[in-house]
Amino acid sequence: MFEPVIAPSASLVGLLQRGRGDGQLHALAADRAEAIAALESCVTHDPRADWQVENRSLYYARLYMELEAPLTGIEAHLHAPEDTLDQDEARTGLALSVLGHLAAYGRRDALDLLRGYTATGWNWAWALDELALRDDDRFLLSLAPAVLGRFPAGPEGDAELRAAVRGAYEPRPWRLWAAHHPRIATASEQSPFDLWQRQMNRGGVTPGWSTADVLAWADQQDPADPTGTAVPDTAAAARRAAAAARCLTAVVRPEDRPAVLDAARNGAPGARSAALRHLVDRNDPAAAGLTELAAADVDERIVTAALEVLGRMRGPEALAHARRWADPATGGADSALGEAAVQLLADAGEAADGPLVVEALRRWISVRGTDGAGLATLVDGAGRLAAAAAVPALRHVYGEAVSSELRGRAARALAATDPHFAEGPAVECLWDCEESTRELAARHVTTTGDVRVLERLRRLAADPAEEAEVHAAVRVRLTSRERH
Repeated sequence: MFEPVIAPSASLVGLLQRGRGDGQLHALAADRAEAIAALESCVTHDPRADWQVENRSLYYARLYMELEAPLTGIEAHLHAPEDTLDQDEARTGLALSVLGHLAAYGRRDALDLLRGYTATGWNWAWALDELALRDDDRFLLSLAPAVLGRFPAGPEGDAELRAAVRGAYEPRPWRLWAAHHPRIATASEQSPFDLWQRQMNRGGVTPGWSTADVLAWADQQDPADPTGTAVPDTAAAARRAAAAARCLTAVVRPEDRPAVLDAARNGAPGARSAALRHLVDRNDPAAAGLTELAAADVDERIVTAALEVLGRMRGPEALAHARRWADPATGGADSALGEAAVQLLADAGEAADGPLVVEALRRWISVRGTDGAGLATLVDGAGRLAAAAAVPALRHVYGEAVSSELRGRAARALAATDPHFAEGPAVECLWDCEESTRELAARHVTTTGDVRVLERLRRLAADPAEEAEVHAAVRVRLTSRERH
């Protein structure tokens, strides 16, 4: 799939790619042709790193409505030759979701595009889910022959049909069709049984019921690779170690503690990871020292496991160790152990830990910019600890982050730390692509001084596409203002 280049945050395209509220405001003030071109580029080249945690479709659909923009760019994108060559639903998913919102707003051209793509396009299932929420029964029934024709008669085609019925996000079309097409009725009846059968027939080797058995199982080779020559699946190994740790909770007896301690100190990677996690979850007094030892190991798998279990530590003793590991005076702040310790303080520390978290946040931005999974924890921690010194760094993350989910976290942290949030960032957040950010803005924004605020609150309250949580927050603000 094509990876879009993210434009600078000060440009129109950059603002729209990020889903910032200022993107909509700038687009409405810009030359219309330029704004439409920028909007189309975002919809046809999804800028999100993870579409499952970032919203854009309603944001872009609203801008299409405001600009009265034609859908020729989306139509060309959906029917391009790449549709059959690039079989990645993310290539067209955003465009189809935007069309779904536009259809809900009454755009007949959007509805027609969804119908046509359902009949002929590769990502037809996504388009059908959008239609299931917006189209009437008559037109949905007319699509049944085209969809059914995708599944040739025979065992293989029937299996694919059952999988399609089972995987449908919206079951309404399939229920309509089942009343008129026996193959779909049969597939609908068989699909739940297929799922039950797969759940009952899950393979795999399970550990024995002793501490030694579980520790050995944590490093057991994949039965499909008896020679051990395949490239290791690190994610699968981590899952097995986590499962082994849960099993240890059930089988470890007091007399087994020496064996668990030995595994945590000298075991193979899987057993060592499982033993460390078990000791941390039980708040064993030896857990901190063994975790520190593992974090200095030469095996990257063991280091990774140690840093992961460190984040599970809780309690005064664990926080005391974390402060020592994260203290720049000890020289460990720049180490992997020091960084993981600061993450723990951000997640579970006390107000006095604020300076360490703020310094780590500044250092992260200086070295890595506004990317990386660990940044979200530091942002959340700065807000949770009400660290006012973090405001400049949080404003930078808010403005530059490509991820709208991370920007939303920065907005929440600013609401807790920045005394000017209500009349500053909160105003822009009313136009943000993330519903949680719009809700936050509605609860905090100052309703006097900026004429745009009340107008925007009223439009959000009247928009049927808006989420219920945003509606509730907006109405509270509007009614409280009317009472005063």
